[in-house]
Amino acid sequence: MSVPSRVLLAALVCLLMISTVVQGEKFKRSVTYDGRSLIINGKRELFFSGSIHYPRMPPEMWWDILKKAKAGGLNVIQTYVFWNIHEPEKGQFNFEGNYNLTKFIKMIGDLGMYATLRVGPFIEAEWNYGGFPFWLREVPNITFRSDNPPFKYHMKEFTKMIIDMMKDAQLYASQGGPIILSQVENEYNTIQLAFRELGTRYVHWAGTMAVRLNTGVPWVMCKQKDAPGPVINTCNGRNCGDTFTGPNKPSKPVLWTENWTARYRVFGDPPSRRSAENLAFSVARFFSKNGTLANYYMYYGGTNYGRLGSSFVTTRYYDEAPIDEYGMLREPKWGHLRDLHSALRLCKKALLSGKPSVENFGPNLEAHIYEQPKTKACVAFLSNNDSRTPATLTFRGSKYYLPQYSISILPDCKTVVYNTRMIVAQHSSRHYQKSKAANKDLRWEMFIEDIPTLNENLIKSASPLEQWSVTKDTTDYLWHTTSISLDGFHLPLREKVLPVLRIASLGHMMHGFVNGHYIGSGHGTNKENSFVFQKPIILKPGINHISLLGVTIGLPDSGVYLERRYAGTRTVAIQGLNTGTLDVTYSEWGQKVGLDGEKFQVYTQEGSDRVKWNKTKGLGGPLTWYKTYFDAPEGNDPLAIEVATMSKGMVWVNGKSIGRYWVSFLSPTGKPSQSVYHIPRAFLKPKDNLLAIFEEIGGNIDGVQIVTVNRNTICSYIKESDPTRVNNRKREDIVIQKVFDDARRSATLMCPDNRKILRVEFASYGNPFGACGNYILGNCSAPSSKRIIEQYCLGKNRCAIPFDQNIFDRERKLCPNVPKNLAIQVQCGENK
Repeated sequence: MSVPSRVLLAALVCLLMISTVVQGEKFKRSVTYDGRSLIINGKRELFFSGSIHYPRMPPEMWWDILKKAKAGGLNVIQTYVFWNIHEPEKGQFNFEGNYNLTKFIKMIGDLGMYATLRVGPFIEAEWNYGGFPFWLREVPNITFRSDNPPFKYHMKEFTKMIIDMMKDAQLYASQGGPIILSQVENEYNTIQLAFRELGTRYVHWAGTMAVRLNTGVPWVMCKQKDAPGPVINTCNGRNCGDTFTGPNKPSKPVLWTENWTARYRVFGDPPSRRSAENLAFSVARFFSKNGTLANYYMYYGGTNYGRLGSSFVTTRYYDEAPIDEYGMLREPKWGHLRDLHSALRLCKKALLSGKPSVENFGPNLEAHIYEQPKTKACVAFLSNNDSRTPATLTFRGSKYYLPQYSISILPDCKTVVYNTRMIVAQHSSRHYQKSKAANKDLRWEMFIEDIPTLNENLIKSASPLEQWSVTKDTTDYLWHTTSISLDGFHLPLREKVLPVLRIASLGHMMHGFVNGHYIGSGHGTNKENSFVFQKPIILKPGINHISLLGVTIGLPDSGVYLERRYAGTRTVAIQGLNTGTLDVTYSEWGQKVGLDGEKFQVYTQEGSDRVKWNKTKGLGGPLTWYKTYFDAPEGNDPLAIEVATMSKGMVWVNGKSIGRYWVSFLSPTGKPSQSVYHIPRAFLKPKDNLLAIFEEIGGNIDGVQIVTVNRNTICSYIKESDPTRVNNRKREDIVIQKVFDDARRSATLMCPDNRKILRVEFASYGNPFGACGNYILGNCSAPSSKRIIEQYCLGKNRCAIPFDQNIFDRERKLCPNVPKNLAIQVQCGENK
């Protein structure tokens, strides 16, 4: 190579290096704040955030869920960091698979979104032990979440490790990454008073420690009125627009870290609901009162796989979120909130720089206004806070109708582009369908656990041992066994008079066996873990074996002194003997940790070969393992397993646990809290998938079936008072204009996954009522409704039907004095 060529090459390399540095600098973002908002690179922004937790779904689902969140109008994703999955044993770390935190955060950035990292490391989150690893409990002289040197040492070590990991991957906004906020601790105000001065000192230490880690972005503490220094205190709750007392310094912005989209459920709970209208009202209210960041907890809940849910929490987590457990859009919640975000973005300029004011129009009627006098930019939120009665108010010379408990958003103080109670987004209905391919020729086999006796257990004690101290949270199960010697003098003489085994337990559950025979089960609840187990028993002269299987359903996730919580058998007595009550608590006891099936891992292909299986069908008894093989269901719909005919246990697919089931614990409605359990398609092979079930009490295995899940039933319900879709509006400087000249009110339908509308199941222009999946004709309906909808929609992926009297009722003869609605229900699918 000639000298000039070498010089030219060197110059090109130099330019490339300079370009790379400039590009890197270009994407670095400064994140600051003042009393109005977060400020990124000197610009204010509105932030619509959603909680999505990486370990509650397989990584194969991450991209799709995040894309749907972005399409729903979010620009921030919030996640906790889960200490116990990342450091299950002291010094042993796991950041692989769906625990790959770095990959998840990078993916958020790849989609052009921001991230909030809630490091905690206490997180609650209805997660086992609130995120603490069990080994932390066994650190000498430790007291969690207080000014306690052992706890502070380990907390700081983990927090610093996570922050350093994020820095090494350049994931903070100050480095060009997506993380714009970090959180330390979590809702500490709820327990702070219990620790008195130790609590006050601890929370100030935690905030100071976090700030000194120099992330280059602000730190927050949720529900922490005395957040120290620059740490921003934020609100958690359902209605932070009204309940939040505000930041503890005027220089901090108003942020909402948890707006609960429903409520998590525990076994025994009835269904949890929060309407799209109520949720939208709370968010509009918050932004009308100086809020600039609102986070939905959860936006996608996901699944508590394995044993990762906290005490009594169901495997399904926040299924009522805008994206349901299966990753499908829950309509109209997803769409109604998407439209709300669009409406608020039209208000951004005046909201973030305008002067706020409030006008009252009588009881429960008010307007929150933001104006820029020089630019004439103006935004108004017209509120009717009455939960029962609609109203009409006059605002700046125009009349506006406000349904009960609603807010209308006027981005120019004139035009209503959105009302929180008027849903113009589509609706959907979820359905389960038995899979022909997966359920074809299921052949079940069973393996029954042996019932241990005292001599077979290696851990001996003078009384039953506390459960968690023995199991170390490696299993839900601990056997307690003892034996008693009786002669005929002790036993009742009458055949129908039986002694009673009485056990007082600290929780959570107990299965009892006497001489190898199952006598029954007892359990506590999420509110009251402790319970008393009392069952009649048959005893014989000679040696009698008592075997008790203690069961826990997750570790607690909140409250003070978590390190001192206990579970398991407390006292054991036999009542009704001829000699009175026999207390056997302080006898010789043996303990056995876990089940044989767990030890052999019979839920894996290799482990299932270690035990002998027998053919089975129909009803089965307690402590029974079942296995079969199935092929992947047809199509691409999400799938699940229906276990309504079983009682309590756990399910594995190809060695992966999909979580605990407990269908015998009925809610007040007489139904189980959850009977269908999500199986991610990522867990499957095309054929011969191993399905293993451990059943604790007994059930009918023939009733178990694999189902596919769809939202192919979609609907629209439009009223003549509803505003047009917000996406038909745009802002030109301070003026709100129509995007389309013919921006009429319309019912818009779009099938999921590029499917087509196969048939119209219901259509009525008139006064129909009901809900998606159950619409009913009123006494007024245009006869041509169905034909018109078919003309607009059949065979299409998407259609928009104008809400136009000229289309449905040209002669103006249809119920002249009746307000008109348009209800449509269609079925989507694949053209065959």
